[in-house]
Amino acid sequence: MHVPLRMATCKNNRAFPLLYYLSTMAQSSDQKGNSASINPKALEQFRAKRKRLLPAAAYISGILEGDRNLLSQAITLIESAHPDHQKLARSIIEGCLPYSGNAHRIGITGVPGVGKSTFIEALGLQVVEKGHQLAVLAVDPSSEHSGGSILGDKTRMNDLSVHPNVYIRPSPSSGSLGGVARATRESMVLLEAAGSDIIFVETVGVGQSETTVHSMVDFFLLLLLAGAGDELQGIKRGIMEMADALLITKADGPNLEKARQARTEYRNALHLFPAAENGWLPRVEITSSLGGKGLTQAWEIINLHRKHQKANGHFGKRREKQARYWMHETIRQQLGHRFYRHPAIQNALTEMEKEVTAGQVSPFDGACRLLDLYFK
Repeated sequence: MHVPLRMATCKNNRAFPLLYYLSTMAQSSDQKGNSASINPKALEQFRAKRKRLLPAAAYISGILEGDRNLLSQAITLIESAHPDHQKLARSIIEGCLPYSGNAHRIGITGVPGVGKSTFIEALGLQVVEKGHQLAVLAVDPSSEHSGGSILGDKTRMNDLSVHPNVYIRPSPSSGSLGGVARATRESMVLLEAAGSDIIFVETVGVGQSETTVHSMVDFFLLLLLAGAGDELQGIKRGIMEMADALLITKADGPNLEKARQARTEYRNALHLFPAAENGWLPRVEITSSLGGKGLTQAWEIINLHRKHQKANGHFGKRREKQARYWMHETIRQQLGHRFYRHPAIQNALTEMEKEVTAGQVSPFDGACRLLDLYFK
């Protein structure tokens, strides 16, 4: 994750406690004359220090002051499944909530190889040059299996990842889509309280993650490739209907004419879709991240959409709809989590699965019996 400048220049090695404790290597040698490795006492102190949690007020005040170290620790608490961490995280979120909501949340998705990380860096650098504070998050529940995540993408965002006005946070390396998405959305509250006024949310996985990202952003951008055979590239109609803009990437060199042709085809395709409730007509443009072509136009479209939504009241309505959705989604997630962790259910579940797979009990009846047991 991005290391803040003031952490890197912190005195007395306080920003890097591991390095500090490793420097306290034992000076004595064992009976064979070999140098001792790490001082066991120092290592124990380091581990104890890592486990020490601060009061919620300390995290809240640190976040409001822009302390990225405490911000990162608070986001880690949000991602943790430990009950004590979750309880503390809720208190931190509640304290930061009055200072959130002012950022422009932008979702970015696209097929693998479309150039998301290159585009994010190119557009991100343009955004921070305008004086914005940028945060980049990822929704990627499958990175442990696919190997694709924004953590790896940071190696291709050399300039953006070290910019003092940019905070990049990868998603957890594994976990359910619902859990990762919840952590991402709650992290946005802390980032906004810390001063981020632009937030990019990248969907690294494919499929349902696009719908999930759409449910937490103000603007949804779909990146597409030209000249990949079928110009619709297997993109589901639902994803295209969600998009507020479509950008044909890598529109340079021999791909330029293909990109222009793809732009025409996508514009024609979008005219077949029903009009959006907010009255916005999705834009389709071409861009080249390496050459910088189309980036200014893309940013203008994003801002034009915001003005359009603000003017007709749909910006606020979209936020309200998303808040209701995530409340109900959290209820569903928590019920499922508590259901499967209930001792009585854990004892009865395996036997019920055997009866269902053997055809002795219908799946519906089996589920109802377990639910009756849970709520008894």
